[in-house]
Amino acid sequence: MTAPDHNPPATLSDGVIGWLTNGTRDERFIDNIFAEMCIRLQQAGIPLARSTLHVRIQHPQWLGARIMWSDGKREAEISRVDFDVQQRSEYIGSAAHEIFEGAAEVRENLERDPSLGRKHALYDEMRAKGLTDYVAWPLHHTLGKRHLVTFATDRPGGFDDAHVAALKNVLPVLALVSEIRVKNRLARTLLETYVGSHAGELILAGATRRGTGTTVRAAIMICDLRDFTKISDNWPRDDVIDLLNDYFDAMSEPIARHGGEILKFIGDGLLAIFPLSQPNACANLLHAVTEARQAMAALNERNKTTSRAPLNYGIGVHVGDVMYGNIGSSSRLDFTVIGPAVNMASRLEALTKKLGRTVLLSRDFAELVQPKFELEHVGQHEVRGFSDPIELFAYQG
Repeated sequence: MTAPDHNPPATLSDGVIGWLTNGTRDERFIDNIFAEMCIRLQQAGIPLARSTLHVRIQHPQWLGARIMWSDGKREAEISRVDFDVQQRSEYIGSAAHEIFEGAAEVRENLERDPSLGRKHALYDEMRAKGLTDYVAWPLHHTLGKRHLVTFATDRPGGFDDAHVAALKNVLPVLALVSEIRVKNRLARTLLETYVGSHAGELILAGATRRGTGTTVRAAIMICDLRDFTKISDNWPRDDVIDLLNDYFDAMSEPIARHGGEILKFIGDGLLAIFPLSQPNACANLLHAVTEARQAMAALNERNKTTSRAPLNYGIGVHVGDVMYGNIGSSSRLDFTVIGPAVNMASRLEALTKKLGRTVLLSRDFAELVQPKFELEHVGQHEVRGFSDPIELFAYQG
């Protein structure tokens, strides 16, 4: 007597599942994997015309991302989704809304009379493109994280039972493969958010041992907000937070745009470097300062409408060698820069208030940007912690 076969029945997607399991190890990006998966599903006989993967991410600006593939494309399109989407009509009543509210499946027959189906602009758009059937399922990651995957076809009659069974069989493996990539991207995003892109890359590459680092020659910029203690003592807490965020936006965006890296926010101040390995690093720093001053002027104009006093600040700039790496306790590290050059930039920032200048530059830095920039010579001055007077220049931008 032949023993009964207890193996699960084969489905159209078995080959795709094998590829997802064993053939994607060297692919870093989930959008590339997703597009290739959809093409392979087509080749396996599933009449796929459109598919999307929606993932929620931990990002300071974005709620999540949507990856969309459509018939004939070799690559998927990625679009970011902002936090406000949940209050907009594009989300309310959509399949994503239903799934994230707990639905186990959303299936819509797009061939039937629209008056009998779900009411949402998405379904009207898909009908207009000739799609006939649509299905959405939750994609479960670990620890209760729920994402979303959708499939649509233009086959007359829609997906049949074999197609749906094959697509469902893909979901557990797609969940595992996507979670690995999403978490890799999440780790990168969190590091970029909290320590900067360059430091984040070094940490991901293994630079996590205390005391390890490298010497970098860089232009150093330290900025500090004036009278912040008075502001924080007299303003409501939420207003203070809004003010700081607006101030840091005005300062930070030009720095990033011109190739600088913000290493840390220190209360109401920030520390940024422009490594001299980058072409025109010192000039780029001054371009960033110019744009930051313009952004601060615009911010102060906006603040006038709410009767807020203008925000003042000081910037100190120096150039030199810094130690760039891990410093801290055995269990809590900070990836930052230290050294006399950083101390000098900090002292120059403190002198801006005494000398009545918004931006002060050391002679070492000024020599690298003259005569391309017009600088005001403000003489030699004693700098706390340094034995000899330092020749200083002011920059008006």
